[in-house]
Amino acid sequence: MDATDFPDDLVQVQHAWNTTYDALAAPRPRDTTALRRRLLRLSVRLWGHPYWKTVPSASAARTQLRQLTRARGVVRAA
Repeated sequence: MDATDFPDDLVQVQHAWNTTYDALAAPRPRDTTALRRRLLRLSVRLWGHPYWKTVPSASAARTQLRQLTRARGVVRAA
């Protein structure tokens, strides 16, 4: 599976999920209630995305999406 196979909106939601999760996992996060609610909303959008119905192995694709967005996040931060 190529990284370009993922829809842009799905990649953006995964990136937002990663960012929110990291903010919540940071020492002494601010406004944890808002972060948890955002994480839940993003989780629903991720898991309910129609893309997952089009791939033969959704669990492998989810793993690849997480790895892709983490790698892109590191590249953007550098």
